Amino acid sequence: MDRITRRKFLIAAGASGASALLSAASLRSALAAGKIKPTDSDALLVIDVQNCFVPGGSLAVKEGDKIVPLINEIAKAFHNVVLTQDWHTPDHVSFASQHSGKKPFETIELSYGTQVLWPDHCVQGTEGAAIVSGISIPQAELIIRKGFHRDVDSYSAFLEADRKTETGLAGYLKGRNINRVFVCGLATDYCVAWSALDARRFGFQAEVIEDACRGIDLNGSIAKAWDQMAKAGVKRIQSSDLELA
Repeated sequence: MDRITRRKFLIAAGASGASALLSAASLRSALAAGKIKPTDSDALLVIDVQNCFVPGGSLAVKEGDKIVPLINEIAKAFHNVVLTQDWHTPDHVSFASQHSGKKPFETIELSYGTQVLWPDHCVQGTEGAAIVSGISIPQAELIIRKGFHRDVDSYSAFLEADRKTETGLAGYLKGRNINRVFVCGLATDYCVAWSALDARRFGFQAEVIEDACRGIDLNGSIAKAWDQMAKAGVKRIQSSDLELA
């Protein structure tokens, strides 16, 4: 190869390499642009990641412990984080142990509708009710306790099961100028879904981070919950849809 030809080859190769680098950079930029970047008007709701709901607990959700590291990672992207905590009396109406002849996961009718009966769980002040020790979200500013009224259950972070009694979370979020909530935690088909649905009811945009949740799936309850959420305008996303860096 003569000197002139070699020079042309090197110039062409350099241009090609630069073009490839620019293309890679453009691709990364495009991918980043497609992700959701949490802002000060967003809040992360971490629902009921408590000892009773992870393996070894009295109402364990399968692989409930697996979401803890992911939730910690997701939370780093949010300035506004709220945790919720089931907080039942020892004689709570939702416990099967309080109804003669009834077993966990059977149902009864109460004044506010059909109530699933659960194993005793998340009793106030017990280790089972504590937030899982692996959760590390130092910037979280609020813990909402729910289900502390003996005669009414509470799945949602916003409303108790009578659909009248508010927890105060909606007012708190509105006072902080929050417009959109991202929901994760336990369990997908109960407290996560009810919280997301009520977020929509109170006028918030709502997105559920599917891989940062786990469900119970009682008689097809997971599929039913996703269907209800979709109809209510709740978005179903993955953690990979968020810009976490």
